Amino acid sequence: MIIERRLWTKRCAYPLFPKAHNPLVEKTDIRGEMPYLPYHGGGYIIHTLILAGGSGTRLFPLSRGHFPKQFLPLFDGHSLYQLTLRRALIFSSPEEIMVVTNPDQEFIARDQAGMIGCECRILSEPAGKNTLPAVYYGLREIEQSFGPAKVAVLPSDHMVHAGPVYADAFRKAEELADRWLVLFGVKATEPHTGYGYIRPGTGIGGAFSVASFTEKPDRPTAEAYLREGCLWNSGMFLFSTRLFFDECGIHAPGIVHAFTKPVKEAYGMIPSVSIDYGLMEKTARAAVVPLETGWNDLGSFDAFYSVLQKNGDDNAIRGEYIGLDSTGNLVIGDRLVITIGIRDTAIIDSGDITLIAPRERAHEAKEAVAILKEKGDPRADSHLTEYRPWGSYTRLEDGPSYRIKRITVPPGRRLSLQMHHHRSEHWVVVHGTAKVHIDGQERLLRKGESTFVPIGAVHRLENPGLVPLEIIEVQIGEYIGEDDIIRIQDDYKRHES
Repeated sequence: MIIERRLWTKRCAYPLFPKAHNPLVEKTDIRGEMPYLPYHGGGYIIHTLILAGGSGTRLFPLSRGHFPKQFLPLFDGHSLYQLTLRRALIFSSPEEIMVVTNPDQEFIARDQAGMIGCECRILSEPAGKNTLPAVYYGLREIEQSFGPAKVAVLPSDHMVHAGPVYADAFRKAEELADRWLVLFGVKATEPHTGYGYIRPGTGIGGAFSVASFTEKPDRPTAEAYLREGCLWNSGMFLFSTRLFFDECGIHAPGIVHAFTKPVKEAYGMIPSVSIDYGLMEKTARAAVVPLETGWNDLGSFDAFYSVLQKNGDDNAIRGEYIGLDSTGNLVIGDRLVITIGIRDTAIIDSGDITLIAPRERAHEAKEAVAILKEKGDPRADSHLTEYRPWGSYTRLEDGPSYRIKRITVPPGRRLSLQMHHHRSEHWVVVHGTAKVHIDGQERLLRKGESTFVPIGAVHRLENPGLVPLEIIEVQIGEYIGEDDIIRIQDDYKRHES
C-alpha cells in the first residue's frame, strides 16, 4: 500500500498545478545550464521568436482554451513557456526575444516572463492562423525593429535539455542560416507514431539537406524510419530573415501580399497554414541539424507521465493519493484519490472536471472538448480559476442566484471602473489592503473589513499595497454572468475591444 501526499506549489502566481520533477531541465540560473553565455556569433545577433498560442486541448482538463499547457507551472513551479524563455536567453538578451501569442493569453505571457526577469516583447495575433503566419508576423517585426537578423524559432510547449549539445547545434545552424532554412531534427530513440519524421539527404558540414518530410506514420513505417536513421521533427528552426522572406515570396506569395496590409486586415486575408506545409516541405533550401539531446513535446498524458518522477509502484503523483495494489498510474488532483487494483491509468482532477482513462488513451479527451464546445459549455475553455490582466478570480460556489469568488489582485493593479445591471456584490478583504471606489466615494479596506456594491453602482477595486490583495466576493442577482459588466474606464482598454 502506498500513501503519499504531494502538495501544490505556491511559489508561482499561477498556482493551479503541482511541483514536478523534470529530468531534462536541471535547476540552474535563469540562463539555463550554460552560465558563460549568452553567445553571439557569426555576422548577426541571434534573436529568438517564441510561439505561445494554443488551443489547450492536448492535456485537457489540466489545460484549457484560455490557459493551454505551455503556461501550466508543472516543473518546480515553472511553466514550459518560462523554461523556453530560459533557453532563449542562451543566445538572446530579453530585448532580442519576441513572443507571438493571442489576446486571451497576451497578459499571461507577459506576467510569466516578468516572473523570471525576462522583459521581452509580446505580439498578439488578431486571429490564430497556425504557425506560418505567426512566424512571418514575428520575423517581420524583428527585421523592422533591428534590421536583417538570424532568428531562432521555438515552440513554447516542448521540454528540451538545453546543455552543451543543444548550444553546439544552434551554433552550427547559425553558420548555415545564410544559405539554408534550418530546422532541428531530434535523433529518434523509438518508433514513435505521434511525431513527424525528417529523412536526411546530402551532408553539408555536420548537417544535411532535407530529402523528405513525413507526418505521424503508422507503427511499421515508424520502425523502418528508426532503422534508416530518420529524425523527429522538433518544430524548432533557425532562419535568416532575408532568406525566409525570399522563400516565402516564392512558396507563400499570398501571405507576403497580405502582410503589405495592416495586421488585422492581413489576418483576415491569409489562410491557416503550418510552416511545415506552407514553406518547409516546398522549399529546396531546407536543411536539418541533428539534435542529440533530451526532447519531448509533452503532447499527451502518457508523454507527461514518462518524464515525471515515480514512486516505488511506478505511480506519478501530484496531490494526495492512496494506492492499493495499483501501479503505473498518473494521478493529479487537489482531492484525495484512492485506487484499488488500478494499473496504467490517468486520473486527472482539475476541480471542476475529472478525467479517468487508460494512460495511452487519455489524449482522446480532446473529443470531450468538442462535445462541450457544441453545448456552449464554458468549461471547454475556462478553469475554476480565470486569469485577467489585473489578476485572477476563482469560482468557489455557484447557486441559482448567487456566486462566490476569491479575487486576487497583485500589487499596483486595479480592475476596470464598471457597473452591473443585474447583480449586487459584497466584498470581504482576507489578505492585503483594498482601495474601493463606489459611486465617487473612495475608502481603504483592511483584512477583515467589508463593503457592499449595490446594483447599478459605478465601482472599482484596486490594490495600493505591496502584497497581493485577496477578497471574497459574493454576487447576488437574477443574472450573474460575466458579460454583465459595463466598463467605463479600463487600464487594459478592454472596453474598446
